[in-house]
Amino acid sequence: MPDPERTAALLIALFGWRQRWRGVQSDGRLAIHVGGTDSYLSLYAPEPGQPPRPAQYGRPLNHIGIIVDDLDAAEHNVTEAGLETFGHGTYEPGRRFYFFDPDGVEFEVVSYAGA
Repeated sequence: MPDPERTAALLIALFGWRQRWRGVQSDGRLAIHVGGTDSYLSLYAPEPGQPPRPAQYGRPLNHIGIIVDDLDAAEHNVTEAGLETFGHGTYEPGRRFYFFDPDGVEFEVVSYAGA
C-alpha cells in the first residue's frame, strides 16, 4: 500500500471497521491491520527508500471482496467519501458494486441479505 494510514482510515470510515493492530515490521515498514470481528486486511507501507509499486489491474490481486449487510448504506458511505462506484449487479448469490480506492485497488462490496 502506498499509504497504509490513508487506506486504514478509509476502510474504517466506509465499513465501520476498527484498527486491530499496528506496528513496525523488522524491515522498518509500518503495518496496520484493520477489519471486523471475523477478518481483517493487513496493510503494509512500501519498503523504506523504495517508491510504491503502482497498482495494476489484476496483479497482484484482482479485487478485495467486502461482505456487508446493507449494500445501499455501504454505497452511500463510498460515494460520500468521494469515490465512484460502478459494476452494479444482482446475480447469484447477491447484489454488488465495485469501486477503486485512491491507490487504484479495486474493491467489490456485496450483500447476501435476502439471497
